[in-house]
Amino acid sequence: MQLTLWTYEGPSHIGAMRVATGMKGLHFVLHAPQGDTYADLLFTMIERRQERPPVTYTTFQARDLGTDTAEIFKTAARDAFERFQPRAMIVGSSCTAELLQDDPGGLARALALPVPVIPVELSAYSKKENWGAAETFYRLTRTLSGVRRERPQRERPLANLLGPTALGFRHRDDVLEITKLLNTLGVDVNVTAPMGATPDELTLLGEADFNVVLYPEIALPAAQYLEKAHGQPYTKTVPIGVGATRDFIAEVRALANLPEGAVLPESKLPWWSRSVDSTYLTGKRVFIFGDGTHVLAAERIAREEMGFDVVGLGTYSREFARDVRECAKRHNIEALITDDYLDVEAAISAAHPDLVLGTQMERHIAKRLRLPCTVISSPAHVQDFPARYAPQMGFEGANVIFDSWVHPLMMGLEEHLLGMFREDSEFHEGASHLGASSAPAPATPQRAVPAAAVSAAPAAAATPLDPQWSDEAARELKKIPFFVRGKARGNTEKYARERGLTTISVGTLYDAKAHYGR
Repeated sequence: MQLTLWTYEGPSHIGAMRVATGMKGLHFVLHAPQGDTYADLLFTMIERRQERPPVTYTTFQARDLGTDTAEIFKTAARDAFERFQPRAMIVGSSCTAELLQDDPGGLARALALPVPVIPVELSAYSKKENWGAAETFYRLTRTLSGVRRERPQRERPLANLLGPTALGFRHRDDVLEITKLLNTLGVDVNVTAPMGATPDELTLLGEADFNVVLYPEIALPAAQYLEKAHGQPYTKTVPIGVGATRDFIAEVRALANLPEGAVLPESKLPWWSRSVDSTYLTGKRVFIFGDGTHVLAAERIAREEMGFDVVGLGTYSREFARDVRECAKRHNIEALITDDYLDVEAAISAAHPDLVLGTQMERHIAKRLRLPCTVISSPAHVQDFPARYAPQMGFEGANVIFDSWVHPLMMGLEEHLLGMFREDSEFHEGASHLGASSAPAPATPQRAVPAAAVSAAPAAAATPLDPQWSDEAARELKKIPFFVRGKARGNTEKYARERGLTTISVGTLYDAKAHYGR
């Protein structure tokens, strides 16, 4: 274990909490010291849940270590059942409690509670949050899904949606978007799990014709078990981005034996990416870091749909290290596989990207480096659990992604131009879109000028040092974009003065452009 100020994943019991908190009628009894109750805040503060997670902590203290801590666990488990009356329970230990070797699973079985009690071995010192969520969901699926059963022929196929949990990045909205997409294709959703499901509904998992794996880092072990035990195939494509969503639709049609023909919604992302307004985005350098699922999806979107150059790619999900390394080879870069945010910061600094796509930590890093950033993955903070509908999956998710990626770049361009050309005289010729704040400063009162100096002024104005613009050249100058027009005017006048020209023609304007463009 490593002492750090920031971690991309919590310990594995946080993953188990994400599964329990997302479900209904499931209670988690966690053998843990008093300090581990901090985890409640992840859900009530960051995800803004209205109720505490369904978790009972044994909360043993230092003075209890010389007594029977096993009895503390049994009392907590018995009291939790009597108080909450869950339909099923899971039991496990935090990293500290693992050292006691109290065996929560065996202790819970000895209580002979009248509901299923599923022990979860969380391996807290070697595994982390996403693994803990995957292991917990796998154990629940294996215990509760029952035996293989015959599935009747249906007019509309049934699918399970697997993988969404509490505290997941946009999981709530992804489920809604993919449910709508499947319904449009002619597929009904049987069970969505773990988020929103009850233990009783997990017994119905085997009735579906196939499974949709939304988040492989959580759902893949359960989907592989269901394929083996119940004969249910599962999807391999995560529908994030326009191309991936189209591939997902084709995969669903093949698994469900669906004909072509359903009229589907489309995303605006491809049109915007081809439009004149987006030519500024082409070739932008982007650095991508996060969980494996969202990193792989973001790389494809950046490469195929946005025209970005990927200059950095990495993940903290070591289970996806091989996939991310293969993906990085397309860009002739070495993938960054790490859970140390200092390594990520050094890599971003060295890559000099125009945009960072990452987690909440990369947002902080980008802010220090004065780079635009969009959060695309957990871990995320409260602002990335919006009240509005903001999926990442499906065609509507592609629209959300386009907006969230492009806006930081365009705002960065606007701020850059405002800072560079704010004092340019072209901003002050008549009304300005910058408003009163950019109006020219009031003229400074001038002292009286001696008559001799006044009489000499016309002669000075007629010197070759101040070349005059011809009407044709002035009209040509106005065709130059406003934010570089002042620079073009200054360069042309300098070019004319150096050559003793008294009049600037269109030819002089283009000669100056060629001269300074070398």
